[in-house]
Amino acid sequence: MLGKLEAVEARYEELNRLLTEPQVLSDSSLFQKYSKEQAALTEIVSGYRRLKTIMRQIDESKEIQDDRSADPELREMAASEVDRLRNEGADAEREIKLLLLPKDPNDERNVILEVRAGTGGEEAALFAAELFRMYVRYAEDRRWKVEVLNTSETGIGGLKEVIASIEGRGAYSRLKYESGVHRVQRVPVTESGGRIHTSAVTVAMLPEAEDVEVQIDQKDLRIDTFCSSGPGGQSVNTTYSAVRITHLPSGLVVSCQDEKSQIKNKARAMKVLMARLLDKKRSEAEAERAKTRKEQVGTGDRSERIRTYNFPQNRVTDHRVGVTLHRLDAVMGGDLDEIIDALATAETAERLKSIEVEAAVS
Repeated sequence: MLGKLEAVEARYEELNRLLTEPQVLSDSSLFQKYSKEQAALTEIVSGYRRLKTIMRQIDESKEIQDDRSADPELREMAASEVDRLRNEGADAEREIKLLLLPKDPNDERNVILEVRAGTGGEEAALFAAELFRMYVRYAEDRRWKVEVLNTSETGIGGLKEVIASIEGRGAYSRLKYESGVHRVQRVPVTESGGRIHTSAVTVAMLPEAEDVEVQIDQKDLRIDTFCSSGPGGQSVNTTYSAVRITHLPSGLVVSCQDEKSQIKNKARAMKVLMARLLDKKRSEAEAERAKTRKEQVGTGDRSERIRTYNFPQNRVTDHRVGVTLHRLDAVMGGDLDEIIDALATAETAERLKSIEVEAAVS
């Protein structure tokens, strides 16, 4: 690791020099590029220099500690100082390792949110609507913009499916942990016998794709138009404003009908399709990397149950990190930070462990 840090420090010093050169100062795009790179290295270099200072102080104190001709009390003080500095050095080294972890390139992206009712019929659809409202409240607390792209409602206020975009700084970095199967345990409003039922809802959080990342050939698309429908499938208008896009090579299908304009529905459907294609591409690349490493690390398998919401006990449990909170009402109101923070910490620890294992092998 020290060799890598030396290279980082050398590059940092080179950037400091480049940023004072006239040809760079006169080129705004180049100056911005170097400034951004320098800013990304500043914290790492600061940590490395602190670590070097600690290592030097350890050597100096160790020299006194090992000097048999020195005053015994002074040697004892030096030994105590060595212990303190070693602990401080271990903390500094860990902080540097965290800084060296590669950032998720999607963290600053907007999100395409998809919530679908799973097993449980009408009860699952009702819970899907509640989960969607939970995410809307979480987004609103952060002043993120939420735009509904498509909905499929049931007759009593449930949602078979809802697709929305969430726009805001760092949206994906927080919401990416929500993808998976969410299970609910409660007495449904339609249950007369008071029995607790278990239902499930699937959630997908996709990073929004940019045009340059996903190239779509128009000949690979089949675009169908139809009359939009309401709860129960009845037609709600007589114009062919709803749009269904099928990506023939992948078989992915996206429908949008919430807007009265066919053009707007088509644009929304393309936005969702691009996010799904990017997610498919990303998942395939991750699977290939996992295969190479002989282990599945953070595959985000959405078939797994990730969280249980138990209403009779006012309890929510995230099964990935073993976090249980007895304030389900607050969580459903959008208070998700404690769970998300625990998941982010666990992911960082796992990535750090993976890097340490790779370093030991090499």
